[in-house]
Order: sequence, then structure tokens, then C-alpha cells
Amino acid sequence: MIAQTIQLSLAPVFVLVAIGNIMNILTTRLGRIVDRSRALKKLHAETTGVAHDAVVVEMRNVDRRIQLIGHALLILVLSGIGIGVTVGILFLGEMLGQELRIATQVAFFLAISLLMVALIYLLLETRLVASTLRLPQELLELERKDLR
Repeated sequence: MIAQTIQLSLAPVFVLVAIGNIMNILTTRLGRIVDRSRALKKLHAETTGVAHDAVVVEMRNVDRRIQLIGHALLILVLSGIGIGVTVGILFLGEMLGQELRIATQVAFFLAISLLMVALIYLLLETRLVASTLRLPQELLELERKDLR
């Protein structure tokens, strides 16, 4: 019977691996954002006028990105804990000789729901980046028909 429980616990463990991979992506993004924020702090002290305003706007976007990734990481950790609880319930049920289906289902559902919320935060962060990295239309020279 324990072999069957181990087999049942494999699916949640694969989800846990996926959560770890997403966390790795997020921490890499966070590291790059922190590096950019340090550069912006330096520019903040060195700029004035329109250039300074552009630095402040970018700093606000960087701050928002840090918040979004921080929330996503927190929620992913909670999701990972939920996966651990799911596996724990499976083995606890086996040790007690009881089927704890409802508890297992609730724990797994909550873990997957948290994973989806974390992915939404990642989506919001990437959308923010995409919106702030748009090239100014005047630099694209769209009126030029000789370029494709």
C-alpha cells in the first residue's frame, strides 16, 4: 500500500519542482531589477529636469516590479507548502489506514490556486516591463517606406 501512496505523491512533487523552477526565474528577474534600481539611484542624484523626471518614472516602475515579484514569490512559497501538506496528508492517511480524500483535495486545490495567483503576478510584472520598454514612435521612423 505504501508503494501506491508514493506513486500518488509523485504528481504533487512534480508540481513542487515546477514551483521551484518558477521561483528560480523570479529570483533571477528580481536580481536584475535590484541591479537596475541601484543604477537608477545613482542617476537620480546626478540628473535634473526632464532626464531626472524620466529616472523617477523608471524608479516607480522598478519599485512596482519589485512588489509584484515579491508577492509572487511569497505566494509560490505558500503554494509549495500546500504541496508539502498534500503529500503529508497522503502519507498520514496511509499510516492511519484512513482515506483523507477531502483534506487531500482541499490542500491540493489550494496549492494549485496559489500557483495560479503567483503566475498572474508574474504576468502583471512582465506586462509592466513590456509597457515600459516600448520604443518611442519617433525613433521607429514609421513614415519611412524604404525600410521594412
